[in-house]
Amino acid sequence: SLHANFMDCRAGKVWFKVGDSSDFSVTEEGGVYALRRLSLVGKEKAVVVVYAHDLQSKQVWKLKHTHHSFTGQEILFPWRSVVVRGDGTLRRAKRDWVIPPINVPENSRGQFPEDLVRIRSDRDKNRMLRYSVTGPGADQPPTGIFIINPISGQLSVTKPLDREHISNFHLRAHAVDLNGNQVENPIDIVINVIDQNDNRPEFTHTIFNGSVPEGSKPGSFVMTVTAVDKDDPKTANGMLRYKILSQNPQSPSSNMFTINNKTGDIITVAAGLDREKVTQYTLIIQATDMEGNPTYGLSNTATTVIRITDVNDNPPEFTTDTFFGEVHENRVNVIVANLTVTDKDQPHTSAWSAVYRIIAGDPTGRFSIPTDPTTNEGLLTVVKPVDFELTRSFMLTVEAENEVPLARGIHPPRQSTATVSVRILDINESPEFSPNPKSIKLEEGLPAGSLLTTFTAQDPDRYMRQTIRYSKMYDPANWLEIDPVNGRISTIAILDRESPYIKNNLYNVTFMASDTGIPPASGTGTLQMYLLDINDNAPHVFPPEVEMCERPDPNAINITASDPDLTPNAGPFAFELANRPLDVRRNWTLNRINGEYAQLRLRIGSLASGIYEVPIMITDSGNLPMSNTSYLRVKVCQCDHHGDCVDMERIIAAGLGTGAIIAILICIIILLVLVLLFVMWMKRRDKERQAKQLLIDPEDDVRDNILKYDEEGGGEEDQDYDLSQLQQPDALEPECVKVGIRRLDERPLHHDHQYPLRSAAPHPGDIGDFIHEGLKAADNDPTAPPYDSLLVFDYEGSGSTAGSLSSLHSSSSCGDQDYDYLGDWGPRFRKLADLYGGEDD
Repeated sequence: SLHANFMDCRAGKVWFKVGDSSDFSVTEEGGVYALRRLSLVGKEKAVVVVYAHDLQSKQVWKLKHTHHSFTGQEILFPWRSVVVRGDGTLRRAKRDWVIPPINVPENSRGQFPEDLVRIRSDRDKNRMLRYSVTGPGADQPPTGIFIINPISGQLSVTKPLDREHISNFHLRAHAVDLNGNQVENPIDIVINVIDQNDNRPEFTHTIFNGSVPEGSKPGSFVMTVTAVDKDDPKTANGMLRYKILSQNPQSPSSNMFTINNKTGDIITVAAGLDREKVTQYTLIIQATDMEGNPTYGLSNTATTVIRITDVNDNPPEFTTDTFFGEVHENRVNVIVANLTVTDKDQPHTSAWSAVYRIIAGDPTGRFSIPTDPTTNEGLLTVVKPVDFELTRSFMLTVEAENEVPLARGIHPPRQSTATVSVRILDINESPEFSPNPKSIKLEEGLPAGSLLTTFTAQDPDRYMRQTIRYSKMYDPANWLEIDPVNGRISTIAILDRESPYIKNNLYNVTFMASDTGIPPASGTGTLQMYLLDINDNAPHVFPPEVEMCERPDPNAINITASDPDLTPNAGPFAFELANRPLDVRRNWTLNRINGEYAQLRLRIGSLASGIYEVPIMITDSGNLPMSNTSYLRVKVCQCDHHGDCVDMERIIAAGLGTGAIIAILICIIILLVLVLLFVMWMKRRDKERQAKQLLIDPEDDVRDNILKYDEEGGGEEDQDYDLSQLQQPDALEPECVKVGIRRLDERPLHHDHQYPLRSAAPHPGDIGDFIHEGLKAADNDPTAPPYDSLLVFDYEGSGSTAGSLSSLHSSSSCGDQDYDYLGDWGPRFRKLADLYGGEDD
């Protein structure tokens, strides 16, 4: 079919008519149709002439359409319209009009280039024209799809078209002369690509997931599957139809679901969906184009998984009719029994979780049944203490439900209730004091040994033979004792209300009662004593210390009294100065202001700085009044112009008077004298000890002992000792005999000693004379310090046969030695005599 459009600037009524042809017809909208099957066998073309008649202007237009055997068309331009003049003559006028779209099938397999239509101008009879086309697909991207013969005007397509890529092309045809002048107005050419069924349907998902509650009625919506086709949806090529190919499992029926073949909606068609039997279904869905034609249509499949969701259609059921448990009395938060149930619904959902409730057997609410979230068990728990002496067992009726109600039409079975038998076990309970605490009221000052009250306890274990013993646990003042058998409480000290352990006249004592059970149990009770006040405390002056300037102005001090007793055993008070010492009344006067205060005044004009203690006698107002003389410490100090004590006097006011300072100084002097005497005694003792060590008996001589020296020192040439003094004094030459004395607190500076020399010792063993010579030399030494020091004598004494220690083999540096006397010392020294007395080898 073709469509003829005539465009004019006036919107009048146009009537279409086909010329002399019985094979074609035209509609009111301009559509040209073939009335019968058109056969062009032996013909190259079929020509159809369409007239357009404007009923108002009487104008007539004509369109000549040529149908070629190769589906080619011939387009003539210009298009001429016939206009009837007023005088009845005809005038031809050029009009613009729209060429019907050219339809080209996609995916053509013909020979390319393939002719589509021929464009021709009626002016090509008089001169040579050139034809061309412009637009996307011709000279614009994608270029080269459509070409035109510039001489004949034949428009062709060069390759197969793809509607899914480009569905139509808009070209413009031009006609120019050889000089390039436009001879015709450009005309628009629309080329539509005709769809072919070259695309299969594609599902939007490979696997579709849906769900539906179990027990759903037939017709319940489940889900929607969707497929798309790239072909033209306005044609059968893109019109899809859906179908269920298979269902797995096929229980309880093979057709539990159906699908709307146009929309893809899946609904239930049969009852009997039960999650406890089938948890999910798998459907294979097929989508076919060509409106589902199995012969010509293209198909594709997808998988649909339908999950059956759980509803509470199974109530919890107890695993047994009766449960048993036991618990000790007085225990709380203890699990008595585990109640087990079964529920076929999906685990760990509200339709599976059980809620337990006690419906009978526990009127006082002593038990509770929380749910274990993991096992769904009921944990029967004691929440209030149970007394064995009152109830020995409980028989509970328990009901189990789900967190959500059962589905409509489901009724709970008999197994939703059960019986729990709980046995109570007896334990040894603690004795209980009654009343606790126990309060008594008595006066303070009660003497020791007074009986106060009896505080006893009772044992709740009526079915056990036990005895109770009493003891004291807490008595901070240690005032009371309790009889361990009968619980009688008596005093062991005088009760004092003014004790620091009393709070608001109350004193609490805690006692303990223990039974003889196995294991023994004990309980505590408190005795609360309220002590009444008596006048047993004398008043004291308050404040105990005051300050006053040397020249007070004013010279009055207000004082009061403190009394630990309560009214009326305290104030009002009577104040009076004491008679002794005599200077108190001479220096001070005391005036009573009222029952609580008195005023102390200075009689004289001034007082010297210091601390004065003024004795004041105060009497309270008790039934038996008590008097007391207390001392008021008055610190008199020098004051500045503001009336404040200066710093030096504040130090005195802190507690040190002039007499105290003098006493401290005397003590310091005595201590210094004692230390000096002790030092002198120690020096004298050291001097005597040194003398005893030097005058030691020869038999006790320690020179033969092994001595340990902390320092070895250098060689012999580095020593600052005169080793010649170790020789026998008799054998020494006069220049070798000198005494070397050195103090330990000195360091030798040179080898030449400046010590005074002495003559040779009168006798080799006279060490006493040698020491006296050393002492005389030390006394005459001008470098000696003015105190005693330990002296070191280089000379060891005579009698040694050894020569110089520098070389045992050589003889003395001061002369030869005779060693023959070694043979007279006995056989032990014979070897030594041979060594030193023999001749040189």
